[in-house]
Amino acid sequence: MKVSKKLIFFLGALGGLLYGYDMGVISGALLFIKDDIPLNSVTEGLVVASMLVGAIFGAGASGPLSDRLGRRRVVFIIAIIYIVGALILALAPSMPILVIGRLVIGVAVGGSTAIVPVYLSEMAPTAQRGSLSSLNQLMITIGILSSYLINYAFTPIEGWRWMLGLAVLPSLILLIGVIFMPESPRWLLEHKSEKAARDVMGLTFEHSEIDKEIADMKEINRISESTWKVLKSPWLRPTLIIGSVFALFQQIIGINAIIYYAPSIFSKAGLGDATSILGTVGIGTVNVLVTIIAIMIIDKIDRKRLLVIGNIGMVASLLIMAILIWAIGIQSSSWIIIICLTLFIIFFGFTWGPVLWVMLPELFPMRARGAATGIAALVLSIGSLLVAQFFPILTDVLPVEQVFLIFAIIGIGALVFVVKYLPETRGRSLEEIEADLRSRTNATNAQIDKTE
Repeated sequence: MKVSKKLIFFLGALGGLLYGYDMGVISGALLFIKDDIPLNSVTEGLVVASMLVGAIFGAGASGPLSDRLGRRRVVFIIAIIYIVGALILALAPSMPILVIGRLVIGVAVGGSTAIVPVYLSEMAPTAQRGSLSSLNQLMITIGILSSYLINYAFTPIEGWRWMLGLAVLPSLILLIGVIFMPESPRWLLEHKSEKAARDVMGLTFEHSEIDKEIADMKEINRISESTWKVLKSPWLRPTLIIGSVFALFQQIIGINAIIYYAPSIFSKAGLGDATSILGTVGIGTVNVLVTIIAIMIIDKIDRKRLLVIGNIGMVASLLIMAILIWAIGIQSSSWIIIICLTLFIIFFGFTWGPVLWVMLPELFPMRARGAATGIAALVLSIGSLLVAQFFPILTDVLPVEQVFLIFAIIGIGALVFVVKYLPETRGRSLEEIEADLRSRTNATNAQIDKTE
């Protein structure tokens, strides 16, 4: 059955929607879980953060597994795990079962962060790779917005079980959709046949591009290396570190504090539960809109330039908010907080949000792309875990403005990292990026010599 290009990329990115939904839905559910299951600041952080603990395992395992079994089969497994986790959460009678359900969901979330960017990147033609790979971030933002809308819809009945359990529906769509997803052509060329790879590339590439792409992939395949050998090789280590630090910064510059705890922040500023959740709907809507803008421009502007612009905007938003809250008090700052957090989301949404998911698979070589992206996603999950676990504790012991000042300082560190260490990848094929990476350490010639 021939599948349209649009359907391929929609289904390929659907895991991102589930990631976004499960990341955002907990923010509203927490307001009402406490009425049925007692939580303090520590156990609240544990419920939120347990998903990220599961994500660490999911990201670490899914990358190498996808290099062995294929991207498509691993996505099928991820869809089943999402369904099981959502059902556990919907029926959870106690805090420990909530944590178990979030752990299970987390395994699927970690798998999504590792596999979806790789799949989209490997399916996309070079000239459109940025915009098509950004569909992952668009789906994440749509998932977050969907969770906020569901939270708002069920607020009158305090239906937190419905909020958490409705993740089953998109999970079922993903499970069925996998049937129509082709396997990555780069995986097929290495594990099946050139004909299989060409057939799939015919669905998303121009026919004039296929011969060159296949030739480049075959040149890389001449190098006799296993996934594990590539991962532990000295020539890849600096890039793996850069990719992992990049992923860590994306999570600790403050975005997850907003996604997870925006209603709680608004409540502290004096807004009611319904108004607090409605405020997050506005933020989620802005996030989707700016991500659509990012998809339109990401292949026209250098990746690093976008990241620098985003960093400057995010840091400025946090600094302005922190100063104004300090000057006039949080109870008088509700609209200032909403405006500044919205500005933060705007700058994050068209820069750091999509660019990370585009660049991670671009940075790594084909033979270990799934595994290396999985390692970076694992580090990303650790960063998200740190924010989820410690943000409520920090806001208990520090004024809110000081917490956001900490995120601003981290944002300055991220800016320095981007300027100094991150390579530019726009406008180059995945094989050209890999060839350049290898040539800097003579890795290509050394490995080819061993096979001749």
